[in-house]
Amino acid sequence: MFIESSDFETWMKRIMERFDRLENKMDRPDEQVQNAPTIDGERLYDNQDLCLLFNVCKRTLQRYRTLGWLNYKRIDQKAYYTESDVKKFIEERAGKKKR
Repeated sequence: MFIESSDFETWMKRIMERFDRLENKMDRPDEQVQNAPTIDGERLYDNQDLCLLFNVCKRTLQRYRTLGWLNYKRIDQKAYYTESDVKKFIEERAGKKKR
């Protein structure tokens, strides 16, 4: 399956906008963000967070993990993703298509 460069760029812009919205929520001192799980002071995202952020299903996230594209941590048999790993994933995926 091939994706046109312009379609991919549009998709990545949407992802980055959603990521920015999440980042803005993190900057606000609201209760949900304050109670968000962290590890070593870094925000953790779960599958639901990333499914909403990337607009993909859980199976797609599983595929990303299996391919080694998206690093994760297992805590109580649940997958979590650090904020830095999510940013790295987005940057790598956006960078590969622009070349």
